[in-house]
Amino acid sequence: MVYRPKTFWSWSFLLIALVESLIVLAFEGYVFAKFQNNLVDRDDRIANGVNNDFQYPQERTIPTYLTLFIFGHLFMLFMVYDALRLKNTIQIIGLCLFNVALLIYAAIQKDQIKEADQYLKTEGARALVDKEGVWKAIEPFLIAIPCVLALGTVLLSVVCWKLYDEFAWTIYKHISADLRMKRRYLTFQIFVALLKFDFFFFLGFTVQFLVIVLQTNDIEFKLTIVVIPLTVLFLLAAVWATRRENRILMSGVIVIFLASLAYFLFKLIRMYTDKTRVNDYMPARRSLTSFAVITILLIVVTIVNAVVCTLNFGKGLKPHITKSTIEDGDEKHPMTDMNPHMAQPMSTRMEID
Repeated sequence: MVYRPKTFWSWSFLLIALVESLIVLAFEGYVFAKFQNNLVDRDDRIANGVNNDFQYPQERTIPTYLTLFIFGHLFMLFMVYDALRLKNTIQIIGLCLFNVALLIYAAIQKDQIKEADQYLKTEGARALVDKEGVWKAIEPFLIAIPCVLALGTVLLSVVCWKLYDEFAWTIYKHISADLRMKRRYLTFQIFVALLKFDFFFFLGFTVQFLVIVLQTNDIEFKLTIVVIPLTVLFLLAAVWATRRENRILMSGVIVIFLASLAYFLFKLIRMYTDKTRVNDYMPARRSLTSFAVITILLIVVTIVNAVVCTLNFGKGLKPHITKSTIEDGDEKHPMTDMNPHMAQPMSTRMEID
C-alpha cells in the first residue's frame, strides 16, 4: 500500500522538499541549456584554426552539476518519503543537513562555472559562441539557486522541529519506557540513515571524478565503474548484518568502511599533489573536495556507529527491528519499524538486562 502523509506537518515537509526541488531543477535546466547552446562544435573549432578536437574538462562541468542536482533532489524526495513513512526522526534531521550540503555545493558551483566560462572563451580555446552574454544570462540563476536552498533549509528545519515532537510518541509506544533500549534503537536508526547518505555522497564524488577527471581509456575509470554496483551490495549487506545481528559480517563491514576511509583520504590528497593531472582536477577540484570531505566525515561517524551497533548485539533489540508491521497496521516498514507485539511494557528481565 502506498504511504500517504497523515498530518499537516508531514504534508508540509513533503511539499517544501518538492517545491524546492522543482525550482532548483528548473534553474539548473536553464543554465545547462544556455551554456550548451553556446558551445562551439569541435569541428568548427578546427575550421577556425583552433587545433583541438577533444572536449575540455571545463565543458563537462555544467552537465555534471545538472546531473548531480537531478540525482540529489530525486534522492532527497525519496528520503523525505522514506523518513515520513518510517517516522524516522533521525532521517528527518539528516535531510535538513543534506539540504545544507546541497547549499554549499550550489555556492561552489557558481565560482567553478564562472572559471569554466572564462577559460572556454579565451583565444586558446574559443569554445563559446556568445562570449559576453552567456555568463550575464546564467549568473542570476546561479545566485538564486543557493538562496532557494537556504530558504528551503530554514523551512524544513522548522517543520523538522514539529515532526520531532510528533514522531517521539510513536517511538515511545514501540519501545515503552526502557531508556537503554531506546538508545539502542536510536543507534540503529542513525546507522541505517547514515548508510543511505553514504551512498549519495560516494556516488556524487564518483560521478564527478569519472566524468570530469578520468579518461575512458584509464584503467582507474574501469575499476571505478565496477565499484559502484559493489557499493550498493555492500550497503545492503551492512543493513542486513545489523538487523540480523551477524557479528562476522558486521566485522567485515567495518573493515571495508576503514578501507573506504583510506581510499577517500588518498583521493583527497592526490587532488592537491598529483602534478601530472592538475589541469584535469582544476575544473571540479573545489566540488570534489567538498564531496570528499563530507564523505570522509560520514564514513568516520558510520564506523563509530557500526561499532556501537555491534556492541548492542544480543541485548534485546533484534525482535524490535526484524518485524515490519507498525501498531496501526496501515503500512509496512521493512527498514526501521518495530514489532507491534513489542509495544507491550518490557518485562522485568529486559529492564534488568
